[in-house]
Amino acid sequence: MKKVFLLVVCAGILVPLVWVLIYKLEGTPPEVDIKMPSLYLKEGYELSVGVTDAKTGLRHVKIAIAQQDREKILLEKNYPVQSPLNIFSSETMQEDQFTVPVEARKYGMNDGEATIRFQVSDQAWWGWNKGNVFYTEKKVIIDTEPPKIQVLTQSHNVERGGSGLVIYRLFEPDLKSGVMVGERFFPGHSGMFDQKDIFAAFFALDHTQGPGTRMWVSAEDQAGNTARRGFHHYIRDHDFKSDVLTISDQFLEFKMPDFNLGEKEAGFASAANPLLEKFLVINTALRKANVETVLQVPADTTNQMLWQGKFDRLPGSATRAQFGDRRTYKYQGKEISQSIHMGIDLASTAHARVGAANSGRVIMAQSVGIFGNTIIIDHGFGLASLYSHLSNMAVSSGDMVNKGDTIGSTGLTGLAGGDHLHYSMIVHNVFVNPLEWWDPSWIKNNITSKIEMVKSQSFN
Repeated sequence: MKKVFLLVVCAGILVPLVWVLIYKLEGTPPEVDIKMPSLYLKEGYELSVGVTDAKTGLRHVKIAIAQQDREKILLEKNYPVQSPLNIFSSETMQEDQFTVPVEARKYGMNDGEATIRFQVSDQAWWGWNKGNVFYTEKKVIIDTEPPKIQVLTQSHNVERGGSGLVIYRLFEPDLKSGVMVGERFFPGHSGMFDQKDIFAAFFALDHTQGPGTRMWVSAEDQAGNTARRGFHHYIRDHDFKSDVLTISDQFLEFKMPDFNLGEKEAGFASAANPLLEKFLVINTALRKANVETVLQVPADTTNQMLWQGKFDRLPGSATRAQFGDRRTYKYQGKEISQSIHMGIDLASTAHARVGAANSGRVIMAQSVGIFGNTIIIDHGFGLASLYSHLSNMAVSSGDMVNKGDTIGSTGLTGLAGGDHLHYSMIVHNVFVNPLEWWDPSWIKNNITSKIEMVKSQSFN
């Protein structure tokens, strides 16, 4: 009976003791989830750190940044240590989450490499009761110097609705750079010259931007430092003419069945004039959506000059509408809608052959609402030409074309009332006046002479 009692007593002592030893001598370090937004310590930089220890619980967290012999503690936290008399309690902090600001500029550290150190321990009894320790280091870069920009082109004469070219040099890699025109950004690209530190940016003034529009070259490095550099420019104003288009019942009956507006179609049936109501939606909401669609396409550009010389217009064609025309639409003598014409309408014989205005890469060949069958050709560095209302398309997206190659035929797809070609030039995501690009003197004075001037210079 005494032996049984002793065995029960021993079991009552040994089993909890073994359980405690297994529990407190577990050897798994805490888990740490570190999210760093960038290698560079930008202004407003914040670390996101999650710490977890599902067994014995968290004991200590320390995060610090160090450079050479200087260290700055960013976060340090101690958690209540579990009492030896209360080892069976599970009341320990098993997880925590931190957002840690890193303001390197305030720590007296120099530009260059630094190290962020992460150390987290748990409440296990290993290491003379120091616990299991998670430790890691992450390299970061402190950069407080703004980029340096050198503008290489000297004169920039631009017209409302027109185009320009700025060539500039950067002095460090991996910068986001380009030209700001008002609130619009035109990205710069290397690749036009053998020197990889020389960038070119085609830019544009839209039809609303005239004298007084601010322009500058901007650059931003990966640490968030920014720089601006102005350049000499002169903006000529330009008056765009007004035009009145009469919408007839014959036109509505002819064109409106070509458009299917989905769920909106049912709503037109109850209108006093269903075809007119449909036209108003097409000429406003659908037009806006279609314009946004085609202006996104030139972002698919190559850093090569794919074109050469002036751009060709449709041979033997007459101009039926100009770039920037302010159009007023009237029905039965009453004004019903307005729009701005963002290209030039060229009329020739029905189904006239359309050639590529210059060499490039086809980046769109599809039907787009009011534009109808539409082809967009990338000419490099964000410059593109657009051809719409085509009766057929002889090329596909991805095709390379030379100047004059047949790409389709004129037509009246989309919102065209008669057979013609709607031709546009686009810089990045802005429609510009095609007349400039048809003019060899303008191209020489504003584009190619600048390129040749920069190529003639030597750079150390």
